[in-house]
Amino acid sequence: MNDGDVSKQIQQMVRFIRQEAEEKANEISVSAEEEFNIEKLQIVEAERRKIKQEYERKAKQVEIRKKIEYSMQLNASRIKVLQGQEELVNSIKESARKELQRLGTDKRGYKNLVKALVVQSLVRLREPSVLLRCREVDRKLVETIIDEAKREYAEKFNVPPPKIVIDSVYLPPPPPANGDEFAHQPYWYLLNHMLIEVCIYIICIALAYLYGTCCVEQ
Repeated sequence: MNDGDVSKQIQQMVRFIRQEAEEKANEISVSAEEEFNIEKLQIVEAERRKIKQEYERKAKQVEIRKKIEYSMQLNASRIKVLQGQEELVNSIKESARKELQRLGTDKRGYKNLVKALVVQSLVRLREPSVLLRCREVDRKLVETIIDEAKREYAEKFNVPPPKIVIDSVYLPPPPPANGDEFAHQPYWYLLNHMLIEVCIYIICIALAYLYGTCCVEQ
């Protein structure tokens, strides 16, 4: 083998080694690129999960704060409504109290009021026979309006006039009480129509119309 052949073989071996080295280097580069991309994707996904979890945590905190603020505003609104109702009730009660005091000095007005209370008592009781209990100072007045009250009740419900007996036991004199009280047989159920109670009853009806709820037992 001459020098030329030896040189050729050496060059072929060099090319082969270089080709293998390039292929190996290319494989290493491709593998490294794949590993880098996988690692990068894992890091990106991990960070994305962290960001998502942090966002969800903060979103929950915001939602909780919103609920707390809404609850506080709702409670504040309810308190304002209750305060408004209380002020309205107190205002109406005070106005009614003054009007009732005025009626106490107005003979005609007081007579009409007592008759109205008797009729209302008959309406509430719906009994053919009742026992009326009043203040001693009102007895004569009650005697003058009984027949008219019976007639008004009977015409309103198309029933025979009820039997009304004035009790010999009287209600306490003012200021402890001021009104009419009924007792009907056989259970001697008492229905006390104190003026202030009538006032409260009217207030309850007014509130029912204002707020759509009824606090008056039928």
